[in-house]
Amino acid sequence: MKKLLLSIFALSTMVFAANADDTAKVVAEESQPKAAEIIETAKAEEPVKKESNWKISGIVTFNASATGLVNWAAGGNNNINMVAAANVSFLYKNGPFAWDSNIDTDFGESYVENSKHNWQKTNDKINISTKFGWEMAKSWYLTALGSFKTQYAPGYDYSQETLSPISQIMTPSYTDLSVGIDWKPNSIFSVYVSPIAGRITTATNDQLREKYFGTDYYNKFLVDGICTRNYQAEFGASLKAGVNYDAIENLKIISTVTVFTPYSKNPHVDLDWDFSISYQFLKVLNVSLGTQLKYYDRVLFDKLDKDGNVVLDANGVAVQGPRVQFKTVLGLGIGYSF
Repeated sequence: MKKLLLSIFALSTMVFAANADDTAKVVAEESQPKAAEIIETAKAEEPVKKESNWKISGIVTFNASATGLVNWAAGGNNNINMVAAANVSFLYKNGPFAWDSNIDTDFGESYVENSKHNWQKTNDKINISTKFGWEMAKSWYLTALGSFKTQYAPGYDYSQETLSPISQIMTPSYTDLSVGIDWKPNSIFSVYVSPIAGRITTATNDQLREKYFGTDYYNKFLVDGICTRNYQAEFGASLKAGVNYDAIENLKIISTVTVFTPYSKNPHVDLDWDFSISYQFLKVLNVSLGTQLKYYDRVLFDKLDKDGNVVLDANGVAVQGPRVQFKTVLGLGIGYSF
């Protein structure tokens, strides 16, 4: 009798377990679609991360070097060189509208012991530009542009015994306002052309106005030996092309070319080309190369013969003419690219 009861109990347990397993399978199969639906609903309800309309990139560097000599038979002077520079671009894009701004600035000093002039300025630049455009067709923008260029401190010809400034803040300065067409096929390259461009050149130092305004304009406002006009306004055409490349990690290339020519009986050309390349390594160290080229028809220099002597005319006056101005700075120091 006991064996019979045990057999019935064992059989009942097996049947119950089988039924429970089948029930669990059915519940699991029925719950899978519901679980998937819940997961999809949760994903749909998650906030979508919106891509920023702003793109900010640039280079900030500080380079320094020092040389100290004690009883150095080969000769030389103790010296210190320091240069700080920044080139930062701001790009805002929202629908058909784009706003692109740039700040390019640097300043450098050098101290040379036992020289005629111990402290000498080596770098000095303030370039600010901004342009606002409306995309009228793919990659083509109707654009208004404004820019401003000057320097921070007085500059001198350090080869002279007595120093007198050859430039200073607002002498010269160049303010440009224009309307034109900007072609931007991508975020790296752009070309802007304007047939409606105005330039205001200032020279607050009356001793330097002839140098930056040109002789004809200077003489036009000459009263008692002083040019009474401290600015010159011109209307003409302008072109600006720019490159901002950062596709390779830690490498940054920024270049800008600007050309302005006025509509006048005696047209001239103002050309600026700024170029900088930097590579960042070990997170904080930066090697950089910067160049600056200028050609301004009205900025005149004494002409020199092949021996380096000043050329004189029949009246014994130095013959002058425009020249290509070029500056290069190669540095290794602390820097940050972004």
